[in-house]
Amino acid sequence: MTETKTMDVHKEEVATPEGAERTRECQCFVPRADIYEQDDQLVIVADIAGADEGSIDITLDKEILTINAHVSPETFEDFALSTAEYDVGDYQRSFRISDEIDRQEISAAVKHGVLRVYLPKASEALSHKINVKAA
Repeated sequence: MTETKTMDVHKEEVATPEGAERTRECQCFVPRADIYEQDDQLVIVADIAGADEGSIDITLDKEILTINAHVSPETFEDFALSTAEYDVGDYQRSFRISDEIDRQEISAAVKHGVLRVYLPKASEALSHKINVKAA
């Protein structure tokens, strides 16, 4: 039986680094993420509700992979919102990437508010069978 760790589900607001200020007047959340390891890659799956491919920016600076997503609140012309239980805001999360990842082949896709970042393992990091010869 595989042990699974679960976390309390809630949106956590990003703490702004000391001395830094956001230029957008909205909340910024840390998206929840799962990381899966396959034989040839790692896959980060992050919940970024309301974001699409045009509003997501993923950067890799040295060993830090940063996900930024900008989400604007939906506006309605015919009526006013009387109660809001869903907070809308931006998303930001960073991950430290090891040397075992092929940085040139990182890719990402988003569908229905779920972002998948594919981190292929470098050929040196892939497991392989070592042949044994008779001496």
